[in-house]
Formats: sequence, structure tokens, C-alpha cells
Amino acid sequence: MQKKMTISSIQKAKDVKKLTMITAYDALFAKLFENIADFILVGDSLNMSFAGKNDTLSATLDQMIYHTNAVCEGAKNTFVICDMPFGTYNTKEEALKNAIKVYQNTKADCVKIEGGVNKAHIVKELCDNGVAVCGHIGLLPQAFRGEGGYKIKGKDEESALSIIEDAKAIEKAGAFMIVIEGVKADVAQRVSQEVKVPVIGIGAGVDVDGQVLVFSDMLGLFEEFTPKFVKKYLDGASLVKDAVSRYKTEVQDSSFPQKIHTY
Repeated sequence: MQKKMTISSIQKAKDVKKLTMITAYDALFAKLFENIADFILVGDSLNMSFAGKNDTLSATLDQMIYHTNAVCEGAKNTFVICDMPFGTYNTKEEALKNAIKVYQNTKADCVKIEGGVNKAHIVKELCDNGVAVCGHIGLLPQAFRGEGGYKIKGKDEESALSIIEDAKAIEKAGAFMIVIEGVKADVAQRVSQEVKVPVIGIGAGVDVDGQVLVFSDMLGLFEEFTPKFVKKYLDGASLVKDAVSRYKTEVQDSSFPQKIHTY
């Protein structure tokens, strides 16, 4: 059994080995990923993967706590990250209250919040009060409506310097790791070189300290669309449909259940 990572071992991995993060939202998949992935992210992406929503914004803190508990039960030996959902960390006081609720009601190892310079004071507040924080910069899914869609970042030098400043600000505030999303690959590489904490990419190229993917994307279970940065490692949707179709056929022709399935 793989030893559960700690914040110390995560930070020591920078420039030593690439780190692997994957999302999960229940005990079943978390158990499958345990001892393979370095981290499991209980992302507010569950609102899209599980609830069929167009974005992550309506995910609630109670939802995140429920799913984080399930993941922690399924993967007791894996470092688990809980996304703080939209609207739960607008102020230092609100952020601390809600992060404490996550810690008191789950076994999450840390929380993740979106934002850079503008959220550094909140990262510091949480870290100063015993809450471990993973940052998230670049394309911010929770800013989807405010920005009019998902827009790639780092397309010019001004944007690149802003992203680097974001990374440095939340590192200084105490974030032990940073997710960088939807950023030009050369800019993400610069970010990784500019900070001492691991930088985990999603749609940010290969020259960072690790990668994260949404499990339903990389297993080919989500059919509506496939982001450019996603590699499908399995044609999961077709396999599931085929299995259920064969089940239906066997029910209809009475070839299931057989004697071996009967008491």
C-alpha cells in the first residue's frame, strides 16, 4: 500500500518526481484510484459531472462536504483535497468559518481556492489558522460567468506576468501547492520555475510539476464535449452502454439469471 503523502513530502517532490492528481466524488471511484494517484481532488466539477449543470457555480458547501466524506472513506490512504465552492470565501471571516466546517466534518487534508493576488489575504488567513491551502490560478472555472466563458490565459506578456505574480502571492501567503489551469504552456513553465511549491497543470502543458484531470473526462464517460487538454485513456461510455445493452438482451431472452446466479 502506498504511503499517504504529506504536505512535506509533496513539497519535496518538486523537481524530483511528477505528481498525479485525479478527481473523484464518491467512495467507489476513490477506492479504485487509491494507491495510484498521489492526490484525489473532490472538485466542484462534480456539479457538471454528476448534476448535469453547465458550470460549477451552484455547488454548495454541504455538497462538497458530503462528497469529500465519501471520497475519504473510499481512499483512506490518499491525500484528499476539497474544493471550496463559489461564494464560500469572499471574505477572510467567511472563508475561515467555511474551511473550519470542512475540516470538522470531513477528513480532507486541505482545501483548494481559486484566485491569486486578490485572494492572497484569504490564503494567509486560512494558513495562519491551521488550514492547509492548495491554490488555483490561471483560468478560474468559478469566474466563468463573470468573464463570459472559459478563456485561455497567458496569451501576452502582461497576462503572463500577472499569472506569475498570482503564483508568488499565494505561495508567500502559505499555499503549499498550486493548480494552474488553461494557461499557455510556456507561461505555466515560467510559473513553475518562479515558485518553490509544486505546480499542478490542467491544460497548461507538460513543463510543470504534475497533472490533474477530471476522471469522467479521462475515462471517456463524459460525452457532451472533450476539452483539448484531455486525453481519453478509456472509451468508458461505449463500454458501459455495451454492457448494459448485453444485460438487457439477456434479461429479455431469459439467459440471465442462470442457475449459478440463483439461490
